[in-house]
Amino acid sequence: MIEITNLTKKFDRFTAVDHLNLTIGTGEFFGLLGPNGAGKTTTISMLSTVLLPTEGEIRIDGVKLDRKASAQKRTLSVITQEYSMRQDMTMEQVMEYQGRLYFLPRHVIKERTQELLEFTGLSEYRKRVVRHLSGGMKRKLMVCRALMTEPEILLLDEPTAGMDAFARRQMWNLLRQLHSRGITILLTTHYIDEAQTLCDRVALIHQGKLDVVDTPAALIRSLGEFAVDEMDQDNLSSRYFGSREEAIAYLAGAGENAALRATTLEDVFVARSGRRLSGGRK
Repeated sequence: MIEITNLTKKFDRFTAVDHLNLTIGTGEFFGLLGPNGAGKTTTISMLSTVLLPTEGEIRIDGVKLDRKASAQKRTLSVITQEYSMRQDMTMEQVMEYQGRLYFLPRHVIKERTQELLEFTGLSEYRKRVVRHLSGGMKRKLMVCRALMTEPEILLLDEPTAGMDAFARRQMWNLLRQLHSRGITILLTTHYIDEAQTLCDRVALIHQGKLDVVDTPAALIRSLGEFAVDEMDQDNLSSRYFGSREEAIAYLAGAGENAALRATTLEDVFVARSGRRLSGGRK
């Protein structure tokens, strides 16, 4: 279990994360969502101990996480937004280097490399250097590298950024398989459909502060499960309804440029972010 209590990070006068409180259950797939600058990456950086909190604390299974807590740090692996791998190394060399960093025996490194490259469908490319890999293959290799130490918690910061639609779906399937193995996953993403598809629960944050935490389905219900989109000249507006009957009744009196659809988590994100940006907080 991950317990985040009053977590705060300040850079001079700027507060990137502001007294964040979250509890993430063991084996949970949890999403951290928010607009650019909301504090998502800063939170991940504190969980990985790259950054130290200004205030507050993080506990893993009841033990405070800091740079000296080697046992707790070993249970964590992080996949960053950037491709942080040597471009002149082959896949096998990347994996071997990662294993040596953690002083794993050579036979363990070899076994884990073979297992993970096969698991992600990369085995036939194991001799290919990183610079010659596609973006999706690089992301998969980063997942393999992160799993070398058999972590219990996986921190994913925009893991599908820059991927095409097919590669994203492949990554989703991979993450589902990891989740089914009992790994706790914390995901930040700009793709709201990704969070809706994968996550057990999500937290929406804005300017470093927690807005709401719930399941995607519950958040959608709170807004209304059915949406009517109306196009007026150059503007698109949406209204939300709790039942299909209410939505259809409204649609009957709407103009020609109106359409009924199911509400998505992205609608919740836009609606709540819009209220915050206009000065109100619900």
